[in-house]
Amino acid sequence: MENAINRRSFLKLAGLGSVVLVTGCAGMGKGSQQASSDFYFVQLTDTHWGFKGPAVNPDNTGTLPKAIAAVNALNPPPDFVVFTGDLTHISEDPAVRRQRMQEFKTMAAQITVPVVHYMPGEHDASLDNGAVFQEFFGATHYTFDHKGVHFIVLDNVSDPHAKVGDAQLQWLADDLARQPHDARIIVFTHRPLFDLYPRWDWATTDGDKVLAVLEPYANVTVFYGHIHQEHHHLTGHIAHHAGQGLMFALPAPGSQPQRTPVPWNAAAPYHGLGFREVTEPAAAVMPVLHELPVQGAWS
Repeated sequence: MENAINRRSFLKLAGLGSVVLVTGCAGMGKGSQQASSDFYFVQLTDTHWGFKGPAVNPDNTGTLPKAIAAVNALNPPPDFVVFTGDLTHISEDPAVRRQRMQEFKTMAAQITVPVVHYMPGEHDASLDNGAVFQEFFGATHYTFDHKGVHFIVLDNVSDPHAKVGDAQLQWLADDLARQPHDARIIVFTHRPLFDLYPRWDWATTDGDKVLAVLEPYANVTVFYGHIHQEHHHLTGHIAHHAGQGLMFALPAPGSQPQRTPVPWNAAAPYHGLGFREVTEPAAAVMPVLHELPVQGAWS
């Protein structure tokens, strides 16, 4: 694994959409709080367990196990794994929702990394305000700390209007008030917090309020899912990184009239699918990401 990468190399790799390694927190200054030691974690997203559509993924029940096997084969293993939402594909039938959630949980239990964090996507939570998700995985928003980095998991999907909401905003403000302004902060969300492409639901209705609360903090990086593709964006000094999904790819924002999945390419199976390593070296000056394709990681 690479331990450092300059911005030019990172952007070149990100543009290729292949293997990318990301480390640290964007914009971290000299006075920033340092991580106590190097570590990395893995982000998996948009597994959509229960989805059926052979035209876009004929291996709908095999892709997630392949990704889990690839994660389990990482050496050294990551400190933790995080799923950034849409664990399951949406169903209006609560019984089917529970069945898919249980099947996903059983599948995810095969991950050998001891610590796995979960958060919902709108497919998991928007029809019942996150009730079934909470039955299986607990709270939809929470924080944790790891080796000098403060992690914040935000829920911008349980509200059917794609809002974080005033109560969670106050909770976020109260949590951040306990952090120094140079704290190393990583935020996980499902939807983007900025208006990437609202016509396709690629935005958070009150994301501007979330960013206003985060803005005074110098070292904030946001990782999210939802758009099923790698994407990098800056709002002021805050970097936002979307990861590839693990069921089907989606087109670039606004590149076609409808947000229809990208057809499966038999000549390049699993193209556009994958997961991400995020490395946090103690002396990083910018994030370093490592994008891993499902097939490449497996074969």
